[in-house]
Amino acid sequence: MGILDKVFDLNKRELKRLDKLAVKIDALASETERLSEEQLREKTAEFKARYQQGETLDDLLVEAFAVVREGARRVLGLYPYHVQLMGGISLHEGNISEMKTGEGKTLTATMPVYLNALSGKGVHVVTVNEYLASRDATEMGQLYEFLGLTVGLNLNSMEKDEKQVAYAADITYGTNNEFGFDYLRDNMVLYKEQKVQRPLFYAVIDEVDSILIDEARTPLIISGSAQKSTVLYIQANAFVRTLTKDIDYTYDEKTKAVMLTEEGISKSEKAFGIENLFDYSHVTLNHHINQALKANVTMHLDVDYVVQDGEIVIVDQFTGRLMKGRRYSEGLHQAIEAKEGVEIQNESQTMATITFQNYFRMYEKLAGMTGTAKTEEEEFRNIYNMNVIVIPTNRPIVRDDRADLIYASMEGKFNAVVEDIAERHKNGQPILVGTVAIETSELISRMLIKRGIRHNVLNAKNHAREAEIIAEAGQTGSVTIATNMAGRGTDIKLGEGVKEVGGLAVIGTERHESRRIDNQLRGRSGRQGDPGITQFYLSMEDELMRRFGSDNMKTMMERLGMDDSQPIQSKMVSRAVESAQKRVEGNNFDARKQLLQYDDVLRQQREIIYKQRDEVMESENLREIVQSMILRSIERNVAAHASRHEDEEEWNLQGVVDYCNANLLHEGDITLDDLKGKDPDDIVETIYAKVRERYEEKEQLLYPEQMREFEKVVTLRAVDSHWIDHIDAMDQLRQGIHLRAYGQTDPLREYQHEGFAMFEAMIQSIEEETALYIMKAEIRNNLERQEVAKGQAVNPKEDGENVKKKPKVNKENIGRNDPCPCGSGKKYKNCHGAIS
Repeated sequence: MGILDKVFDLNKRELKRLDKLAVKIDALASETERLSEEQLREKTAEFKARYQQGETLDDLLVEAFAVVREGARRVLGLYPYHVQLMGGISLHEGNISEMKTGEGKTLTATMPVYLNALSGKGVHVVTVNEYLASRDATEMGQLYEFLGLTVGLNLNSMEKDEKQVAYAADITYGTNNEFGFDYLRDNMVLYKEQKVQRPLFYAVIDEVDSILIDEARTPLIISGSAQKSTVLYIQANAFVRTLTKDIDYTYDEKTKAVMLTEEGISKSEKAFGIENLFDYSHVTLNHHINQALKANVTMHLDVDYVVQDGEIVIVDQFTGRLMKGRRYSEGLHQAIEAKEGVEIQNESQTMATITFQNYFRMYEKLAGMTGTAKTEEEEFRNIYNMNVIVIPTNRPIVRDDRADLIYASMEGKFNAVVEDIAERHKNGQPILVGTVAIETSELISRMLIKRGIRHNVLNAKNHAREAEIIAEAGQTGSVTIATNMAGRGTDIKLGEGVKEVGGLAVIGTERHESRRIDNQLRGRSGRQGDPGITQFYLSMEDELMRRFGSDNMKTMMERLGMDDSQPIQSKMVSRAVESAQKRVEGNNFDARKQLLQYDDVLRQQREIIYKQRDEVMESENLREIVQSMILRSIERNVAAHASRHEDEEEWNLQGVVDYCNANLLHEGDITLDDLKGKDPDDIVETIYAKVRERYEEKEQLLYPEQMREFEKVVTLRAVDSHWIDHIDAMDQLRQGIHLRAYGQTDPLREYQHEGFAMFEAMIQSIEEETALYIMKAEIRNNLERQEVAKGQAVNPKEDGENVKKKPKVNKENIGRNDPCPCGSGKKYKNCHGAIS
């Protein structure tokens, strides 16, 4: 087995290879140490020149890493360990370096970041929040600047010109949200000079599992408001509150599905005065009742969301952080607003959207680092083509990870947790208590107050002092209660005398549905060979145990006469919990994979549209593109009215004439006599010749640059308005497509098929609209490209910062033949309606 292990263990082979390279870097240490500061700085210019002359980054790796290592010693007073060199090489090669907490991931990243920045293409360092981005840009920025590279920081609050400066730097720090939103916003600009990002080259993602796994189910969305009635939400909520569980509706805890019973359906029909709730005309009402049920039964205050400043704010189930600016879709957010009695806000219309999966897959090379990624290795390999390389720790881990203690009830479990805290607190041992939900952290806090134990609570309601609270968590006698991933990325340093009392004690109050998050909590203790202890407390009433068949276990405990003061330490239960976690992880992976498969349909379309927009903005002369659009519009129209497959008597040539007069030419430019007796190709040629003639006349009336700008204004407007409608239509299709499974068809294939047909139809609409406005609109001198609508970034996770509200554009309904509201006396279609 040992031989097979060596043959098949990719990680061991990789570590051997990385070790050899790291030894070469070590060998340059004394030589690099002898360089003066000036000589060390000059190395950057030398490497850049060698790269321009054809050497690859791999050729420069050993020398470049040695230079950064020496630079770090002089500037930061830190000298990367041998294992950090190995982690850095792995990052440069586009893999994930799994390095345990406290092993210095931030410093490890400086070497591959420096090396790749020598290419001049720009390197992005991605973090989970702006605090970490600012901290790392400031601290590590000293090293890069010492070596002669520029560093930029990309923040949500920055204006466009500040962002351009940040992205023009050799190395740019920022959050995953901001990089993604900048990409979407860049593809909504009207002038190429307004773009902020360069082509995506290399990104290093800190806490890569959090960004590419936990947040991958949430697409980034830029949206504008859509007017919808709020009355129905209030009515549906009031009605749902009168219903009784198991009589009027059923709730499946495992799948979190809630459904009306026959009794409930009858009550609905009676309450709303209708005969059949499932009649097609009552689709909207049915939807509102279902969302109100979901809001009242499955969504819980202080677990799934909090009420803050009169708004419903989602709580991230993975991190326990507030997700300001993010809203549940399909009207669920409005249903919760009705439930909690806060102001119901309008639903929104999506203007641009992308998943993190598809955004990060656009980088030429992607790398990441985290303490916990091995459990999701399959997903990283399948979706991002990244291998997980487990880097050994600098010193052996001596932390004591104890077996789970399982209690019959939650009450018994929490009493035991508080007892354990009190006992350890008496000895001065620092304690970090990990909770899954906000309400749990507040419950334990109340119990500790009764016992007179001073402590800090760190949850979504109190995240402002996060770094400060976490930094103090290792001091003698400190007790910190935190939601699972709070303080991620911040080191807990042990105070004086703490090692002697056993190091930091981490107490978990229940298992998370993902093993990775439990491992992260364990990893807060025992860094760099420090002592530490971790203990998880479980109860048969925990959500994970309830959802995954603990009835037999509970019965067994009762049969054995075990009361709440007696825990059991059973490998069987621990294995059952782990297999439950594996099942949840598998379900979540499937959900993310499915999201990606559906988003891939939109990705292909998005790439075509964004490429088309870029061509429009960058092209000096759009005349040929516009004329080919007009030609295709004519061909489609002629084919519809004069098909080759029909007899000539069946043709509707008058329809062709009417189309030309209405959309392309002046009245009388084309007559029936011009088209009679010709075959379809000749008809197209006749019309197209007339159109070119009119195009020429139009061009004579203007300066060439005016005509070129006019073409851009019209084309961009057509592309943007139809693309926004198309995204919305695709979203509607996506929401209902799963019902096709009942008809024995594959929903994904149907979505691909129909999505393609809708995209083709959208392209045709863009061409028709461009043709119409180019040929029929009057051109004004003060031509200016205009946004179709103002968008607002809907952040999936904004760490408590307010999302800037953007103005909303309200259009007046003015008829084309009405007088123009500007007061010119002309008809609207001949004045401001010409290209608006």
